[in-house]
Amino acid sequence: MPSLTRFEAEARARLLRVDRYEVALDVTDPSTFTSRTVVEFRCTDLGATTFAELKDARPDRIVLNGRALDPDTVDGNRLPLAGLLAANRLEVTFTAAYSTAGEGLHRSVDPADGATYLYGQAPLDEAQRIFACFDQPDLKAPITLTVTAPPQWTVRGNAPLREAHDGHWAFEPTPPLAPYLFTVLAGPWHVRTAEHDGIPLGLLCRRSLAPQLDGDADALFAATAASFDRYHELFGIRYPFQKYDQAFVPDFAGGAVENPGMVNYREELLFRTAAPDYELQRRFVIMAHEMAHMWFGDLVTLRWWDDIWLNEAFAELMGWRVAAETGRYPAAAAGFVVWRKRWGMLADQRPSTHPVAPDDVADTTAAFLNFDGISYAKGAAALRQLSVLLGDDVFLAGLRVYFERFRFGNAALADFLAVLGEVSGTDLTGWADLWLRTTGVNTLRAVSGRVEQHGAPLRPHRFRTAVYDRTGTVVRRGDVTLDGGSADLEGDLPAGAVLLLNAGDDTYAKVRLDAAGLAALPSVLPAVTDPLARAQLWTAAMDATHDGELPPEDFLALLEAALAGEAETSVLVEVLGFARDSLAGRGLVPFGPLAAICAAGLSAAKPRSGRQFALATALTTVAGPAQVALLADWLADDPINVLTDAPAVETGPAGNPGHPGHAGHDRADDVLTRVTAGPPGLVVTQELRWQVLGRLVALGGAGEADIAAEERRDPSTGGALHAATCRAARPDAAAKADAWERIVRDERPRIALAAATGFWQPGQEALTDPYVERFFADAPAMVAGRYQLFAMLLVRQAFPGTPADR
Repeated sequence: MPSLTRFEAEARARLLRVDRYEVALDVTDPSTFTSRTVVEFRCTDLGATTFAELKDARPDRIVLNGRALDPDTVDGNRLPLAGLLAANRLEVTFTAAYSTAGEGLHRSVDPADGATYLYGQAPLDEAQRIFACFDQPDLKAPITLTVTAPPQWTVRGNAPLREAHDGHWAFEPTPPLAPYLFTVLAGPWHVRTAEHDGIPLGLLCRRSLAPQLDGDADALFAATAASFDRYHELFGIRYPFQKYDQAFVPDFAGGAVENPGMVNYREELLFRTAAPDYELQRRFVIMAHEMAHMWFGDLVTLRWWDDIWLNEAFAELMGWRVAAETGRYPAAAAGFVVWRKRWGMLADQRPSTHPVAPDDVADTTAAFLNFDGISYAKGAAALRQLSVLLGDDVFLAGLRVYFERFRFGNAALADFLAVLGEVSGTDLTGWADLWLRTTGVNTLRAVSGRVEQHGAPLRPHRFRTAVYDRTGTVVRRGDVTLDGGSADLEGDLPAGAVLLLNAGDDTYAKVRLDAAGLAALPSVLPAVTDPLARAQLWTAAMDATHDGELPPEDFLALLEAALAGEAETSVLVEVLGFARDSLAGRGLVPFGPLAAICAAGLSAAKPRSGRQFALATALTTVAGPAQVALLADWLADDPINVLTDAPAVETGPAGNPGHPGHAGHDRADDVLTRVTAGPPGLVVTQELRWQVLGRLVALGGAGEADIAAEERRDPSTGGALHAATCRAARPDAAAKADAWERIVRDERPRIALAAATGFWQPGQEALTDPYVERFFADAPAMVAGRYQLFAMLLVRQAFPGTPADR
């Protein structure tokens, strides 16, 4: 089916003004649903021709301005509309199959109890699978939804419910929405409700996950309330929609989607067991990210997909900021630096890099390619530098004007820059050309009392510096404004000190330490108390190793020296992941010494702490044959299962277990565990059991019988996915052939993705090398018929190599 082009969208936007949609869905049939749409719209050119869209459905009835149209006129997903009047009414009724791949109106059957759940997934051009529409972001209109469903079900939409009786639900009209922001949920959902500052709040999940949601509800509501309060302070504009539901849905392709009034998350974010602090932090950031979209993306919507970066970069920036400024995770900025910003920098150094704000997004299909580290993380870092350049107060004042001026409308990058320029009195054209229209990451180096910028183009940077002595104390700070290739630095460095450029993470650039700084780093880094500074120093070392300037064995020595001093588990996880994937996984350092470092750290970790759990998880991913017996002991059953009544999990500086909303959230209370021969106090959760088993399988220390037994122990959707990953990791030819078949042809996209996750294993090259060429031959079959977002994830995961190669 043809993808909507930018040229077509611009022409249709000049021609039409959409006044309202009425969408009526009947989901009482278990195999198909019926959709009836009435759309009223105006046309600026009498007698003109345009088209509406509906995908994978043949209309039963089409009526335009009282005149019936032949359903056979539909060409692919295009419904031609000719002879338009100044005011028009289009009615389209169709019956279509539910999706099982995550797009359109998705249907999922819970393996736990056989219950059926439906949810709508409309981005970027999937609304047309649910109702006939003009499926582009700048034709916004109010949507009034009605649903016919089994009377015992719960039905939710973007807007509040107006009335419900005898299996019929009618909702209030929404404010003007782009079609891609439409959603609906129907099924026997488990619901928790609350209210904050006059905003009705809801949490939803599958009925079989009710205990997890109930245990997390207080924390989730508290996080939601804190984020609302902070956004209201920052933006000066109240939440612009009528309610705020958050649903944890099955078979979800991404992390979350920002449907106004009804945010959908992948249900894996509803943790089945006690979660470590770094997982809780990431979930909070995701929640705050999606809430930021209510203003940036939903209240003010992009005109075309070339500005998708602005939606995502803004939400990325604000999600991490709010995580820190609400007091939940004061050191959240460290996680952004070491995890998200590095993601952006790695993407920016590949041949596939693109400008933050590309001007060549020719159609909707091409837009999917820009959902990457550049649009999210580099874009967020660029906005952070812009706020430093203008001053945070001026930046926020500009946002408030922008939201008011384009309220419930559409805007483009030029509008955003014009508003900020107007408020600040600064012409931002040149800044935008250098920061947003070009590719590549600059490198900052301190050389002979000056800071030098390398890379093209040279960009303007404003940032701070900090000098740390051997005790980890800051002995000097400075400010640098870099408008070209170099600028002066103040003073000489004390012996054994480390100079950190871009202290405070004000700009987007790789930072290099000089030779003396690198030599001093193993002794200075463990003594630094600021988590953000430690994250930046770790990142500088990782970047230097990645670029071939620091030998891999030197990074491993730094890890051994400084691991005990890294109190931020979100940073610890990323640093260990780099050592595993980029170094050991590529044969640059042996797995054995890395496993020994993890084992030593695990032995010293406080029982039941997030650090202990992180190190145990890391050890399971790097363990070798020498650790097979150790890992097998972690899975050994004690004659009895015990329900622990444990103290709160220690979260370190990133967490705040005493904060309202965290009670029962950072705790191991009522978590089903097994007494094992593992480290004292280690909570072997079901997720950790699967990770341990996966490593044992890859090493030949467990097999199909063990996988089947664990799957019987965990008969959940998550268990089935983990089992598929484990089976793909088995070191035998038949297992690889079966896994590859699943990757290429399994109709269940999550199973295919899970198989791809386990397929490529270090040490199994003799088995997997034949699949390197097969990947390129089979890639078209991998994506055929799959939701594009899933297809992209699958191709990336199935690409030959280690996780660091993807």
